[in-house]
Amino acid sequence: MPDSSQPLRRLGFLTIGLFDPAHPAAGHETTLGIIELGEQLGFDSAWLRHRHLQFGISSPVAVMAAATQRTSRIELGTAVTPLGAENPLRLAEDLATVDVLSGGRIQSGFSTGTPMHFDDYKDALYPGTWQLEDLGYDRLLRLRGFLRGDTVTDFSGREGIEEYSSRVEPHAPGLAERIWYGAGSLRSARWAGENGFRLLTSSVVVAENGSDFAANQAAQIEAYRAAHPDAGAARVSQGLVVIPTDSATASQKSRYRDYVASRSGRVGVPQGPRGMLFAEDLIGPADEIAARLYDDAGFRLVDEVAFALPFSFEPDDYLQILTDLAGALGPALGWRPAA
Repeated sequence: MPDSSQPLRRLGFLTIGLFDPAHPAAGHETTLGIIELGEQLGFDSAWLRHRHLQFGISSPVAVMAAATQRTSRIELGTAVTPLGAENPLRLAEDLATVDVLSGGRIQSGFSTGTPMHFDDYKDALYPGTWQLEDLGYDRLLRLRGFLRGDTVTDFSGREGIEEYSSRVEPHAPGLAERIWYGAGSLRSARWAGENGFRLLTSSVVVAENGSDFAANQAAQIEAYRAAHPDAGAARVSQGLVVIPTDSATASQKSRYRDYVASRSGRVGVPQGPRGMLFAEDLIGPADEIAARLYDDAGFRLVDEVAFALPFSFEPDDYLQILTDLAGALGPALGWRPAA
């Protein structure tokens, strides 16, 4: 439980990987460069958002595969992949392949249920059969089983000159235990704990205990840990939008404040039919942000974070923010960069 005397153990960041649709290669190259920079700065992990039919990362597994060949230490994760748009068997093959290429560095985060804007592309994804798809929790349990090496088929052995396996190949030992679940409610947090998954909690939660974001997030973390069969393995990563300005130029500070102001109206006000609460974006010098985090009920319950980079900033902005996260805010929270 971090406080002013307990150090932050792991520091990561999350990016959406925006690109210009007329020049997508440049945007993806920028994302890979950000991951390389993160490793150089000593970050423990780099996480990729997953966006379908947008100008962001639509295939984080492919981006992670490229990143494995340009990094050697930093962990690579998804936060989160909506599993309702994936085939668990095929995804297991892709993830296992990339994990082998990375040397065991993949941290996969998932959500279940109906993906965002699913009605807009469900017929393209599952033509004529989308009503038959089970989009619930069992889909993630199937994926974990495939990654663990559960039997997929009774057929195996040699046929002519070809050899067949009864499980997903390649097998990536330990990958199944590195699955994170992106929970936003007490129910989903408890389910993640009961089933032994790691927990990703973000800057959006369901309002179930009043309209205070931090109180709702803390309640979900506590419910997760209480439900987990192995408290020592009950890892939780918190994701908030955090913008340290220690080395920012005057122009950057002005743009950053405008960005935060444009999103401030939704803070503390439940949104939509589920009553979603949004966390306040944190902006300012590292020491001020650190003090605010230590006052945050959710942060006090975790010792690892994956701070989210704002969606629409420029590459130079990300360079400044990542440098200040690693060089100023992380140390203010007791974190030390990886060698």
